Amino acid sequence: MEETRRFELVRAQDCDADTCMAVLSEGRAFQQEQGFVQWSDRYPALQDVVSDISLGTGFKLIDGGRIAAYVCLDPFGEEAYKHIKGAWHTSDPYIVIRRISFARDYAGRGLSGMLFALIDEVCCSSGLSNIRVNTAKENGRMQKALSRSGYSYCGTVVMMGIERLAYDRILA
Repeated sequence: MEETRRFELVRAQDCDADTCMAVLSEGRAFQQEQGFVQWSDRYPALQDVVSDISLGTGFKLIDGGRIAAYVCLDPFGEEAYKHIKGAWHTSDPYIVIRRISFARDYAGRGLSGMLFALIDEVCCSSGLSNIRVNTAKENGRMQKALSRSGYSYCGTVVMMGIERLAYDRILA
């Protein structure tokens, strides 16, 4: 847990929007280097980050004052999740993990488990113990990270016209 104490997950502020968008752009490039495209050239966009921040759902992972990762923790639900091919483990209210990306200097360093543990803390403090997320079928790194962090495969959902793998986690 030493790594968790080094990092802090806090709400992004208006002044962070450009840096958070840069982190997402680096994540998009990293995905392409890994041989798959989960995000298009137009998504996510700066407007998505600005909206996340204004809604209080945009979070930055801080490492000594540097933004190491960006993630949206959305408690407002996801319409596509109503049409899962499979089944969620609970119908309780949930937080959706969206737009998760590490900055280039932090990608591939095995920090996802620590980030997911910090996400768990944010969710618990919000009073929600159910988390849902989806990922591209080709994103084996994320699938492994989700499984290692206690997420369970639930089926598939269609996001932006593409079938994605759906996972959930129920916090104790």
